[in-house]
Amino acid sequence: MEHASHAAHQPEAGQAGPQHSAGHGSHHAHMVADFRRRFWVSLVLSVPILALAPLIQETLGVADAWAFGGDRFIQWGFSTGVYFYGGWPFLTGIVTELRGRAPGMMTLIAVAITTAYVYSSTITFGVSGDGFFWELATLIDVMLLGHWLEMRSILGASRALELLASLMPADAHRLSADGTTSDVPVAELRPGDRVLVRPGERVPTDGVVADGRSSVNEAMLTGESAPVEKREGLQVIGGSVNGEGALTVEVQRTGEETYLAQVIELVRQAQETRSRTQRLADRAAFWLTIVGITAGAATLIGWFGASATANFALQRAVTVVIITCPHALGLAIPLAVSVSTSIAARHGLLIRDRAGFERARSIDAIVFDKTGTLTEGRFGVTAVVPLDGRSEDDVLRLAAGIERSSEHPIARGIVEAAEARGLGGARVSGFAAIPGRGASGVVDGRDAKVVSPGYLREQGIAADAGKVGALGGTGDTVVYLLIEGALAGAIALGDIVREESRTAVNDLKAMGIRVIMLTGDAEAVARSVADELGLDDFFAEVLPGEKAAKIRQLKQRGLTVAMVGDGVNDAPALTEADVGIAIGAGTDVAIESADVVLARSDPRDVVTIVRLAQATYRKMVQNLWWATAYNLIAIPLAAGALYSWGYVMPPAVGAALMSASTVIVAINAQLLRRFERTLA
Repeated sequence: MEHASHAAHQPEAGQAGPQHSAGHGSHHAHMVADFRRRFWVSLVLSVPILALAPLIQETLGVADAWAFGGDRFIQWGFSTGVYFYGGWPFLTGIVTELRGRAPGMMTLIAVAITTAYVYSSTITFGVSGDGFFWELATLIDVMLLGHWLEMRSILGASRALELLASLMPADAHRLSADGTTSDVPVAELRPGDRVLVRPGERVPTDGVVADGRSSVNEAMLTGESAPVEKREGLQVIGGSVNGEGALTVEVQRTGEETYLAQVIELVRQAQETRSRTQRLADRAAFWLTIVGITAGAATLIGWFGASATANFALQRAVTVVIITCPHALGLAIPLAVSVSTSIAARHGLLIRDRAGFERARSIDAIVFDKTGTLTEGRFGVTAVVPLDGRSEDDVLRLAAGIERSSEHPIARGIVEAAEARGLGGARVSGFAAIPGRGASGVVDGRDAKVVSPGYLREQGIAADAGKVGALGGTGDTVVYLLIEGALAGAIALGDIVREESRTAVNDLKAMGIRVIMLTGDAEAVARSVADELGLDDFFAEVLPGEKAAKIRQLKQRGLTVAMVGDGVNDAPALTEADVGIAIGAGTDVAIESADVVLARSDPRDVVTIVRLAQATYRKMVQNLWWATAYNLIAIPLAAGALYSWGYVMPPAVGAALMSASTVIVAINAQLLRRFERTLA
């Protein structure tokens, strides 16, 4: 039913992404609420059905006290309510499955409950025999419970498209011809308009800088870890965050033509085309449906051929069909997933999509985003080159003195490095930002600046010789310290590799999984990180659309691919991958696009997810065997295979066997908790 409902609610081409996402999520929430309501109502209605069942009364020794004239009609009335109300999802589900020529769990359940209800109703109104009302009620109750647990486990339907759209500001400061500004909705902007973007604000739409200079943080859109310098004539992306300077931007693209809108479309397409794994329970249900109907028909025909009475032959056939649909089959998968989900949650792992989690067991390659995933997403000092007889500490102390008043990520990295070395603060006065170029101030009574390579080029200051020049080839960001206009030293900063990444990469490679990095950073930066971690491969300077394409290329090579990321730029790749894993400290959109969320931002948890998925799958297979294997014995006995030896399985015994298999499945699922002891 779940698959059929998904197919029925897929958007048509051109349907708006965010609206579809909202509808998709509310549809899941409605299904969860519907199964929950039907389960509780059916459970209440089942109480009198069980109380009036002869087998229950005999077992409790209250047959004389609880039995009364006409009780079978009351039992039929409550059973009718359970059949039509509780069984409705399965009765409609069989129609959908048969129309799609894919009989599965819904078909198996619908056939079993309909056979039980129709046969038991004929017994109630005159035909001799034993009814199956309590088996009918408990079967529906257990199946509703199983589907409720299943739907609840995937309720976190993706809100990625809404969250992507929310990155775009609602209003913009539009400039008029006389230089005045007016706040207007972003939707009213047209190509050619000019807008003012103040420090700290988001760029309202794609455009080109017409005036001003600043650094712009595009990390959550392009994956570029360093703020990008923007000056007149350079492109800016809607949704990126302006730095310290004011920019005048001429609008070039609006609406569906913008970069962010294209990312939204990529996510939507990836969500629509994601393959749906045919689940183990569906396959088991398909074959059990065939076995049940075939065995039931063969039993009926066989006993008629043996000249048995019509009532006896029919009772044998009905018993076969009913016990072919074990209660445990409806719980075999949900119980295992429920236990593994709780284990994962206690270890900071959130399973959002069950099918994706199941696929994690067979991953061949894991693709990691770099910034904020394998690395910490912050600048750290990697090298200090002093000049003019100064020491490294002196260069770092003076630079930190200036940068202490700046909020720029590079400035924070320098200050943190100085503090880590225990360097005292230099005396600074007259701090001023140099938009897009750095900062200046008076340090220890002398004019000092921390500036970018662009500033040196503008001033004609050479910095390409010796150790200072060598820093430019590492892929790190390099800033320069000027004292009274003369070059006094250089500081290289790079994205800090997480210590946990080394362990994660080594463990994954030991499991035979290829580890690949995908990033929007320059090749020199990517190569440095890849070499440091010993990765199998890397892709650098990759834009969001290309990231999804890289994942598709890997999948086309026959690999089961997982993607691990934390940014908006990772969302298309997360949804395109067989398994999307989001770092929880990243953006909401990355989290909502993923199958699994790592709340601790620890790459080692990727290893835990793979191992837990493998353990859960093994438990699922075991449960399915326990849930169905008893049919190998029960079906022949129910059909009357031992009739010539004087034994015919009563329907009540078949029901007891079903109950036993349910208990075994429940206990076996709980044994999965032993795996938790192996987790770090």
